[in-house]
Amino acid sequence: MIPLRAKALVLAIAALCFPAKLLAAPDAAAFTRSIGLREQWQYLTRDVAWPAHWTADGSHFFYRKTVEGGFAFETVDRRTLAKSAAFDQVKIAHALAAALGHPVAPLRLPFAAFDYDADGTAILFELDGAAWSCALDGHACAVVADHRRPRGFGVVRDLSIPADNRPAPSPDGKWEALVEDNQLVLRRPGGKDAIRLSSDGSAGDFYDPETLAWSPDSRHILLYRVRPGYARQVLRVEAAPVGRLQPALRTQLYPKPGDAIDQEQPVLFDVATRRETVIDAELFPNPYQLSQPRWRSDGHSVEFDYIRRGFQQARVIAVDADTGKAHAAVTENAATFVYADRRFAHTVHGLGDEIVWASERDGWNQLYLIDGHTGRVKNRITHGNWVVREVVKVDDDKRVIWFAASGMNPGEDPYFKHYYRIDFDGRHLTPLTPANADHDVAFSPDMALFVDTYSRVDLPTISELHRADDGTLVARITTGDDTRLVAAGFRPPEVVTAKGRDGKTDIWGIVVRPRDYDPRKKYPVIENIYAGPHDSFVPKGFWPFGYHAGGDKVIGMQALADLGFIVVQIDGMGTANRSKAFQDVAWKNLGDSGFPDRIAWHRALAARDASYDITRVGIYGASAGGQSTLNALLFHGDFYKVGVAYAGCYDNRMDKISWNEQWLGWPVDKSYAAASGIDNAWRLTGKLLMIVGEQDSNVDPASTMQVVDALIKANKDFDLLSVPGGEHSVGRSTGPIDYVTRRQFGFFVRNLLGDTTPDWNAAPTRIG
Repeated sequence: MIPLRAKALVLAIAALCFPAKLLAAPDAAAFTRSIGLREQWQYLTRDVAWPAHWTADGSHFFYRKTVEGGFAFETVDRRTLAKSAAFDQVKIAHALAAALGHPVAPLRLPFAAFDYDADGTAILFELDGAAWSCALDGHACAVVADHRRPRGFGVVRDLSIPADNRPAPSPDGKWEALVEDNQLVLRRPGGKDAIRLSSDGSAGDFYDPETLAWSPDSRHILLYRVRPGYARQVLRVEAAPVGRLQPALRTQLYPKPGDAIDQEQPVLFDVATRRETVIDAELFPNPYQLSQPRWRSDGHSVEFDYIRRGFQQARVIAVDADTGKAHAAVTENAATFVYADRRFAHTVHGLGDEIVWASERDGWNQLYLIDGHTGRVKNRITHGNWVVREVVKVDDDKRVIWFAASGMNPGEDPYFKHYYRIDFDGRHLTPLTPANADHDVAFSPDMALFVDTYSRVDLPTISELHRADDGTLVARITTGDDTRLVAAGFRPPEVVTAKGRDGKTDIWGIVVRPRDYDPRKKYPVIENIYAGPHDSFVPKGFWPFGYHAGGDKVIGMQALADLGFIVVQIDGMGTANRSKAFQDVAWKNLGDSGFPDRIAWHRALAARDASYDITRVGIYGASAGGQSTLNALLFHGDFYKVGVAYAGCYDNRMDKISWNEQWLGWPVDKSYAAASGIDNAWRLTGKLLMIVGEQDSNVDPASTMQVVDALIKANKDFDLLSVPGGEHSVGRSTGPIDYVTRRQFGFFVRNLLGDTTPDWNAAPTRIG
C-alpha cells in the first residue's frame, strides 16, 4: 500500500508529466459557448470603421462602422466634416428583404461596402458574388443584369449564351459597329443597311463583339476573332434540392489545367478603306489571355496586354493603326512565373512614348519607367528590398505616382502596407502613412486628400483625413473602441517571429491561447493554414471576426482555443508580399506549402514556451488550405497528427485552370502529380476529416471524392462530411455553420485532447 503522502507526490509528478489529462473534457455547454463566440462578441466594439469610399464629385466620403447592435453606414462632408447617415438603412433593409425572401435587419445589412450609382439615386454593392442595386427611396432592390457572355475563369466563352452585341457607336457618332453572322459590319445609326467589313468569320472562328474597340478618331476598329476552346462542363448532382424530392443535375463551365482555351486573334479594320489587317502574332504566340484592346489617346496606335500560356512572359503589345505592325512596348520574362494578378502598366498621357511598369526583375516588385518604343528601361522609379503592393494613381502632368508598399520601414512588420508618393525620376519619395500599423487608403478624386484607415491586431481601427501631397493630418474621423470586447474576454493574438528553413528569413505568425490559459499546463497545438502563393494570410489589421467560428479569423481561432488548444497561423515561404525568391518556393512545388518554415517556427516557439506541446499538432484549412491540410498528413505525418480539410483542391489537375497554371505552369507535367493528394493518398498517417459542399462551384467537389476513392483503395481510415447543397464556403460563411463547426471542433477534441465529446444524439429532436 502506498502511503498517503507518497501517493500525493506521485499524483503531483503525474500532473507535471501529463498535465493535459487534468484539463476537464469540454462539455456541451463549452461547445455551445465556442460555436456562439462570434455572435456573442462581434457587436461589442464601437466606431471600428471600414475603408472609406469617395463620391464621384469628391465632396463626401463614406464608410461602414460598428455601432450598438450592428453596423451603420456614415458619410462625411469633406469641407465641414459633418457626419450623417449614408442612406436610410431601414428602407434598404425592407427592400432587400423583399428581394431575398427573408428578413434583413437594418443594422446588419449583408454587405460591408457600397458605392452610389452615377445619378445618386441608388446604392450598388456585391452580395453572394452578384452585383446588386437598391434604390435609395427603398422602392426596390435587384440583381444588376450583366449582358456580357460568361467566360469560364476568363479563358473559355460560354457559347450557349449570346454575346453582348448591342451596336457600338463610333466616337464621332457617324457609325455603329456590331457582329452579324460572325462578321463585323458597319451601319449608320438607326439604319438597317449594313456594310460588311470582314468575310473570314465563322462559327468556329468568329468575331467577338465584346472585344470591339473604336479608335478615338473613329478611323479604325480593333477586335478579336476567336477560335473556341474546349468548353469543359463539370456536372454535379444536387441530392436534396429545396422544395422537391428528386435530385437535380447542375452544370458549370469549368476549364481545367491543360484544356484547350479560346484563341484570340486581333484584327484591325480601316473604316474608310474597308481594309482588314490580321495582326501578326509572332510577338504574342500561344496566349493564355489578351486584355481588352486600349486605343492610345491620339488614335495612332492601339495596345493590349499579353500573358503567354505558362505565365513566364508578359508584354504590352502596341499596334500601329495605319500599318497594322505590332511591337512589344514592354516585355517581362521570368524563369519561374510572372505574377499575372499583380501586373501594372500605365501608358503615360495615353500616347505610348513612356510606360510605368511594375517588375520583379531585380527580385522585388518595383516600378520602372519604360521607353514605349524600344521597351528599354529609361530609369528606375523605386528600388530597395521591399515590395510595391499597389499603384493608386499616376499623374502624368505632374509626373508623380502614389503607391502602396510594404517592408520599407526597418523594425516593423514587413507585411504592413503603407502609402507613398514619388516622382517619375525616383526623387522626392514621401511617406504618407507613418503610423506603425497596416493601412488602407482612399484618395479623393482630385488627389488632394485621403482617408487613412489603419489598425493592428492589437490596435482597434483608426480613421483619419490627410492631405495627399505630404500626409499632413486634417482630422481624426473615427477611433475604434474595443473596451466592451476586452471586458468580455477578448485578448489580441500574440505576434511571433522565428527563423525559417534557411535559418535567416523571418517567418511571421500569430498565437491565440485559451481564455483560461495556464502556462503551467501543456496544450495541443492547432495550425490554421492557408498557403496559396497569391497573397499572405496572417491577419495584420484589427477586425478579428470575418468568417464564423469555424473559419479563419482570430475569433474562430479563439473559439477553438477555448476548448483546450493553442491555435496559430503562419505565413511560410511560397506566399506573397515578400521577395520574389520567397514566393518562388511555390513554383511547381505547391506540395511544399511552406511546411519546412512552419515546422521550424513551431519548434522555435516550443523551445521557449513549455506549454506549447508539439508532440500533439493538428491543422485545418479550406480550399488551397484544405489541400495543404491533407498534404501535412501525407508528407509531414511525423509532425502533424490530425487534420480537418475543407473543400480542398487536392489534385491541381482537377481544379480551375487559372489558379493552377499560374503556379504550376503549362503544359501539365509531373509537378501536378507531385502535389496530388490522390496520387499520394497511400502516405496518410494520423487522423483526417474532409468536409465538402456538394455544390462547390469554386473547386470541383469530385476532387474530394477522388481522394476518398484513393484512401479506400489504400485501406486508410478517415472521416468525411459531405453537405448536401453546400457551396465552397460551406461551414465557414454559408450552409449549416454551427453543425459543421461542431464537427470540426469535436474532431480535434477527440483526436488531439483524447477526450470524449458530448453525445449529440442522446435525445431525439425534430425540426419544423
